[in-house]
Amino acid sequence: VLEGRQYRLQHPWVGIVNRSQADINKNVDMIAARRKEREYFETSPEYGHLAHKMGSEYLAKLLSQHLEQVIRQKIPSIIALINKTIDELNAELDRIGRPIAVDSGAQLYTILELCRAFDKVFKEHLDGGRPGGDRIYGVFDHQLPAALKKLPFDRHLSLKNVQKVVTEADGYQPHLIAPEQGYRRLIEGSISYFKGPAEASVDAVIVLTLFYLGLIWGGISGF
Repeated sequence: VLEGRQYRLQHPWVGIVNRSQADINKNVDMIAARRKEREYFETSPEYGHLAHKMGSEYLAKLLSQHLEQVIRQKIPSIIALINKTIDELNAELDRIGRPIAVDSGAQLYTILELCRAFDKVFKEHLDGGRPGGDRIYGVFDHQLPAALKKLPFDRHLSLKNVQKVVTEADGYQPHLIAPEQGYRRLIEGSISYFKGPAEASVDAVIVLTLFYLGLIWGGISGF
């Protein structure tokens, strides 16, 4: 059997002599057990010619060589798998964006670069070459002017209302140039009328921007 003539295996048979229960009870250490094992095979008339291929030390050496051989065979496929995974991860990073550095200076630089890239692509939408710019222009050319024309400036800036506001703010005290407080109230009141249409225009541009954000971000995804 140990010579491999009765039961053939892919790898050779290796005989070993383990510690007996008596050895364990006597606390015989592994060094002494291995020495007794070598002496057994070397002095045995049946196994003496196989002594160099028997024993726990030879089995450990044989298994180590086999493991090394298996690893060498698997390394090329493992390296190929690692390289493939690296390429896939790099492609994913290129798609979603590279990680931002830890220090604040590098983070600020990355943010500024993203802002510049976004500004560049957004301008391209407005200046032509990319879809959506005409709709954004339409907000300022049509929606905002139409809303401003509906504001009650004729009533707010009528002579009667101007006189009323100026009198309430400044009274009859003399003015070298103009009743400052009254004018300020008229201007502030006029600006307050602009707030609604202006915010509506900004909201409309935001909606359009978000709609085209996928296209815009596609142009700067390299960052």
